[in-house]
Amino acid sequence: MTEVQITFDCADPARLAAFWAEVLGYQLDSPPPGFATWDEALDALGVPTEHRNDRSAVVDPEGKGPRLFFQKVPEAKQVKNRLHLDVRAAPGLQGEERMAALEAAAERLIAHGGTQLRRHEPAPPLEFGHLMMADPEGNEFCLD
Repeated sequence: MTEVQITFDCADPARLAAFWAEVLGYQLDSPPPGFATWDEALDALGVPTEHRNDRSAVVDPEGKGPRLFFQKVPEAKQVKNRLHLDVRAAPGLQGEERMAALEAAAERLIAHGGTQLRRHEPAPPLEFGHLMMADPEGNEFCLD
C-alpha cells in the first residue's frame, strides 16, 4: 500500500504543527522508539538546541489520515498555493446551518492563529458554500 505524507515548507514548524493538529484533530508525532520525549531523542541524536524547531510532524490518532510534515526553509511564502487542503468541517449540512457551522470552525481556528480570507455563499445546485482560510504562515485552505 502506498502512503501519502503532506509536507509544508515553513518558518516555524512547531507553530504550524500545533495549528494543523488543532485543525484536523491530529496529535504531534511520537518520538522514535526507545525515547520518552523528543528532547531525549534529539539529545541522543546530537541535535543542537538551535535546530530543534527545524522539523515537526503531526499524525491522525486513528491512523487513517496522512501524516503532515513541517520543514523549516529560509524563504517566505511567495505566491498563492496551487494546491490546497479542503477541511470538511460541515459534511452533510446545507444552507445557513452549513455556513454557521463553518463560521464556528473558523472562529476556533482564528483563535489559534488562522485568518479568514473570504466567504463564498451557497449557490445551489452545485456550490454549497465554503470559507477560504489561511494558516499562521499564509497557506490557504478551505473550510468546506
